[in-house]
Amino acid sequence: MPELPEVETIRRTLLEHVRDIKIEKITLIWPSAVCGWEDKAFKDLVTGRRIKTIDRRGKYLMILLDEDWTLIAHMRMTGRLNYYPEHHEPEKHTHVVFQLERGELHFSDVRKFGRIQAIPTPLRISESSLHKLGPEPLEEAFTPAVLKDRFGKKKVFLKAALLDQTVLAGMGNIYVDESLFLAGLSPDRRVDTLSEEEISKLHHAIQNVLQAGIDAQGTSFRDYRDANGEKGSFQQALQVYGRGGKPCQVCGQTLERKRLAGRITVYCSRCQS
Repeated sequence: MPELPEVETIRRTLLEHVRDIKIEKITLIWPSAVCGWEDKAFKDLVTGRRIKTIDRRGKYLMILLDEDWTLIAHMRMTGRLNYYPEHHEPEKHTHVVFQLERGELHFSDVRKFGRIQAIPTPLRISESSLHKLGPEPLEEAFTPAVLKDRFGKKKVFLKAALLDQTVLAGMGNIYVDESLFLAGLSPDRRVDTLSEEEISKLHHAIQNVLQAGIDAQGTSFRDYRDANGEKGSFQQALQVYGRGGKPCQVCGQTLERKRLAGRITVYCSRCQS
């Protein structure tokens, strides 16, 4: 968390405020939250640059600046980027404040796992973690055939394969559980046992669930907020995630809860096989 729908929502809501806006000053409250490039300090690279646009790759935001520099922001578990139209006093877990020519952008992170890296724009893919990512699941180029190819001959559980960012970019615990439920597939099925029809159903489910998450502006339980500080509402539509021990909303059977691929997994043993 945040996963693809949450990061996409942050991108959209943030871009409304900061496109073509200059970064006038940076205050580093916790300097380890940012990374410069080679021997160049983060503040020196970024101060005075103008924000051109914001892209997304998987769970990463790419804030493209003028003069061929990019900020790659990864929220990890609890990171936030919040925009304020006027001066806003930094909160307890705010680590970086970008003072803009209009408003402020605050990066906060309760658990201190998130980072913002400055990198030359031409190298933003090849010289960062982004080069390892699998395809974007909502792009037209992502087809059932591509999903099958990404699985290859793996002999791992579906849950593990879909959490692997080198297989598919942007999926996390919430949207993997929900996609598998919609596809009717058990999270402990091995990927090499799937038929062509099952791969097609899974492909369809992944795209539907992710798009529904974006339409609902993400899932908010505790930490996630968009750039305006607003919660998402997809938690109201969840079929299995976080509902272990409760009845399945389709068949009424008690939903099972167990650990797979190091993550708590919830599924219906009757609806998913």
